[in-house]
Amino acid sequence: MAKQNTAVKNKSISYARWGYIFIIPFFIVYAIFTLYPQILTVYNSFFEYYRDGLTVVGPRFVGLQNYKTLFEPGAAGYVPIFKYLGNTVWLWLLGAVPQFVIAMMLALFFTSTRLNIKGQQFFKSVIYMPNLIMASCFAMLFFSLFSQVGPVNQFLVSSGAISTPINFLGMQVTVQTLIALMNFLMWFGNTTILLMAGIQGIDESMFESARLDGSTSTQVFFNITMPLLMPIFIYVFITSMIGGIQMFDVPQVLTNGKGLPNNTSTTLIMYLNQFLGISKNYGMAGAVSVLLFIVTAILSIFVFRTIRADNK
Repeated sequence: MAKQNTAVKNKSISYARWGYIFIIPFFIVYAIFTLYPQILTVYNSFFEYYRDGLTVVGPRFVGLQNYKTLFEPGAAGYVPIFKYLGNTVWLWLLGAVPQFVIAMMLALFFTSTRLNIKGQQFFKSVIYMPNLIMASCFAMLFFSLFSQVGPVNQFLVSSGAISTPINFLGMQVTVQTLIALMNFLMWFGNTTILLMAGIQGIDESMFESARLDGSTSTQVFFNITMPLLMPIFIYVFITSMIGGIQMFDVPQVLTNGKGLPNNTSTTLIMYLNQFLGISKNYGMAGAVSVLLFIVTAILSIFVFRTIRADNK
């Protein structure tokens, strides 16, 4: 009997190693298309490497000179990296704050068992549809709508509201508002669906117990819904912040890559694109990319710890 049991054990198949075999392709693809470019970007940030006409200068090791150049004031008298970082954060906040407020309200509305909203699948599809439109197409649409000869100005002039067309794309307030509005329209549906999924994952008996105890809707939200929803909320908030820091296509297309007016809508990625697409300065582009990665990591850690600490 002992020999038979030993034979059975020897013939048994260990499936543990197959899990590692199945994930090997992921690590290979990640190493080739993500890890290697990241390492190369950091490497290039320490070199002078750019194109001057038909002449390629470098690569020549310059140490931290590229990083030092980033923090030097430009011809306009300000440090470009700080101005563009401020623009990026401000544009993201303008769109993210109403995005999260509206998304949370809609998520609570659709998941309410008291209201028992019918046709939720239809509404989910409708609010998610703007997310399927390419950001560049959205920007082109708004560019056409709000140009001086666009339908918005034509309607305002013909209705007598204004006497001359408004230069929506030439004023800081209107340009930043349009960018924030586009980002809001594109992403509030995605945020709503994720928050709805998180709320629906909460045990309904907890809500029923709170109502039986006489808790108001506000008390239920702050004492039950929000604490239990916090993991999903942190994930959505951090991914939204990362996407906001990487904002590029909407302001790029809307302002024709110029960040009008006076670079008040120029973002960090637009600044990075100036080195990659115009001057071909790979050393400075690498320095901006590394700095962008550091800023994103610091903000993500700060937001994560702050929200988690407030939730405890």
